[in-house]
Amino acid sequence: MVAAAVSSGAGDLLFAEQNKGARAASPKLRRVCISSWSFHNYFPSTREKDFKLPGEMLKLVDFPEMVADRYHVHTMEFVAPHFESTSPSYIKELKSRLAKAHSRVVNIPVDIDEFSTGGGLSDQNDAVRNKAIEGARKWVDVGHQLGCQSVRCDPGKMNPQNLTPTADSYKNIGAYGQQKGIKVIIENHDEIGSTHPEVLVNLFNQVGGRRVGALPDFGNFSDEATRERGLALLFPWAFDVCHAKGYEFDSAGKETKFNFPKCMEISKKANFHGVYSIEFEGPNSYDPYDGVQKVVNELVMYL
Repeated sequence: MVAAAVSSGAGDLLFAEQNKGARAASPKLRRVCISSWSFHNYFPSTREKDFKLPGEMLKLVDFPEMVADRYHVHTMEFVAPHFESTSPSYIKELKSRLAKAHSRVVNIPVDIDEFSTGGGLSDQNDAVRNKAIEGARKWVDVGHQLGCQSVRCDPGKMNPQNLTPTADSYKNIGAYGQQKGIKVIIENHDEIGSTHPEVLVNLFNQVGGRRVGALPDFGNFSDEATRERGLALLFPWAFDVCHAKGYEFDSAGKETKFNFPKCMEISKKANFHGVYSIEFEGPNSYDPYDGVQKVVNELVMYL
């Protein structure tokens, strides 16, 4: 039940050019994606105060080449806080760097102030919601310019007993995304998404038209039983990307915080054909460059 993004003409040519590296990589690595969030402590905008490991700070324009050279992966996510600008000249430079690395961006996880102000896209106040909708539409435009397939826009403080304001926001953003060839996706974040994933399914059904879908994240659940139930509910609504989390590993390099093989099994049972985007979120004492490699290794094992 995977839906491809709408594209035509110049967009198809851009995607083909960006995807050369993915085609040249091994078949399994074509299904692997790496999020800039894995290295959030090396980006000034998201660095945590207690992070002390050495290493040079990163710029998003350099990210495609680093990922391609180090991991032989040519598909990635750029999280919104890592953009230094959204100006035409900056986006042009990002596209140039992606083309140089024969890489592509599949998704932009959008974390902006408008989504955390009040109830964000779920606020009862139209003025608050409209600001959040405007913020989302801006990133749909950015995604379109970069040749993405989707943008992740989370709902803020949903009221499970009244999803109407939330659904109205996503009908607006989803319709706008459809015009641009961009899918709008929601991650199982925060209390509701991590403990009651069926609320997200209710929201998808209420929005209708499969313009809005899921970004299933292996790690964002309250316990193992909810993880298995939640992924089984969300993967049929996933379009082109999920998050393969990395936390901590045993001596063989296997994830220890949750049942990684079971998550992969659920995704396959749901006939998910998109990419698995790595988000390493291990302790700050652990080198994220090595953490990402361990998740790459484990993904390849189960693909």
